[in-house]
Amino acid sequence: MNDDQLLRYSRHILLDEVGIDGQEPWLGAHALVVGAGGLGSPVALYLAASGVGRITLCDPDTVDLTNLQRQIIHTTDSIGQPKVESARTTLARINAAAVIETVRERVSGPRLEALVMAADVVVDGCDNFATRHAVNRACVKYGKPLVSGAAVRFDGQLSVFDPRRDDSPCYHCLFPESGDLEEVRCAVMGVFAPLVGIIGSMQAAEALKVLAGVGEPSVGRLQLLDARSMQWRSIRVARDPACAVCGGDRSALTAEAAEACAGE
Repeated sequence: MNDDQLLRYSRHILLDEVGIDGQEPWLGAHALVVGAGGLGSPVALYLAASGVGRITLCDPDTVDLTNLQRQIIHTTDSIGQPKVESARTTLARINAAAVIETVRERVSGPRLEALVMAADVVVDGCDNFATRHAVNRACVKYGKPLVSGAAVRFDGQLSVFDPRRDDSPCYHCLFPESGDLEEVRCAVMGVFAPLVGIIGSMQAAEALKVLAGVGEPSVGRLQLLDARSMQWRSIRVARDPACAVCGGDRSALTAEAAEACAGE
């Protein structure tokens, strides 16, 4: 680390749990953020400010006036611009040393798998179950930790799924893809603006913890927030041994992921 970095990140370095040994992994880390909206905004802002060296942002949409109530990475001048480009401009102003890569598409298939395989941590801030499940499958396949968040109305949730751990469930264990789950979106149901800031900031915190091995990530726990009463509930979530995505021999999945990454 150079002198400028030591000064910029000094408040992290002062933390006994972080120090230089914790800051350096962030500087060399690569985070994939799926979604540059309400959740992706605080995620990307805090990851860049904290010194994560490389951030890939994926989002197919353009900035709309209705986004500005909660998507704090964008401004009025951003209206009509691709969200990923608007976000990159903002992040460059916060930390010019961060490498920001943009993908203006709803990623899926081989493209999504390649992005997941290249990342050290994946943060899911998208707004639809199809993408969430696709991201989860790719993370399980390549052994990448996934920080998942959601927010609608006044209700938020957060969890971390880490296929490198034998005891970790995956997103499918909690919300089976074949299940009868209602697709609830902010565009239809509304969302309390600070809620996405709370959940997105927590996602950034969990991602940083995973990258530096700091603290205990929310693996095997679903954190639920009712912002009306500002009360949290924590629900234990066990891995489903019969899960269609992560079930079976976890060591075999880990070996397959290592072989795939080595082949890149």
